[in-house]
Amino acid sequence: MMICNYTAEDYIQKLVEFHGNFAPGLLIGGFMVEIATQNMKQYEIYDAICESPACLPDAIQMLTPCTVGNGWLKIVDTGRFAIALYDKKTGKGVRVSLDASRLEPYPEIKKWFLRLIRKQEQDKDALIAQILHAGKDIYAVKDVIISENYRGKHIPSSIAFCSICGEAYPEIDGKVCLACQGMKIYE
Repeated sequence: MMICNYTAEDYIQKLVEFHGNFAPGLLIGGFMVEIATQNMKQYEIYDAICESPACLPDAIQMLTPCTVGNGWLKIVDTGRFAIALYDKKTGKGVRVSLDASRLEPYPEIKKWFLRLIRKQEQDKDALIAQILHAGKDIYAVKDVIISENYRGKHIPSSIAFCSICGEAYPEIDGKVCLACQGMKIYE
């Protein structure tokens, strides 16, 4: 079984090295990226959207040229476990999601996905075995056209210096930086 030119075993080793530990969502994400890239063969260059900030972005960054850093991967947190790859110009692409209605034959995946048990109670070996056995059978795939709002790279704005904290920030954010407008990152 191959996941974007890796054997399943090689991919699991690579994901542990990249992610820091084994994550079922990252293994599932590998299959999602495999399915999406197979459906995107007609496009030479594509971008990605990830609808979850957990695990899935790492699968995309490991298996495609799309990264958060180069701007080809956007994380749009809808709370859904889904990804989309799409043509940079037209927005035409494919969305792949984990389909909960297909999980009955895979109780370990179902327990993990629906959070029916705590992480410490999961049978990791059984979960891996079921993910590998399920292969591409537990995913929904559909053609999509990405909204123009999410296509292309963010156009950088000119830089200003915040009159409150003195730090540089994108001028488009307003008269002062977002932190001084009330965005609390730090206690």
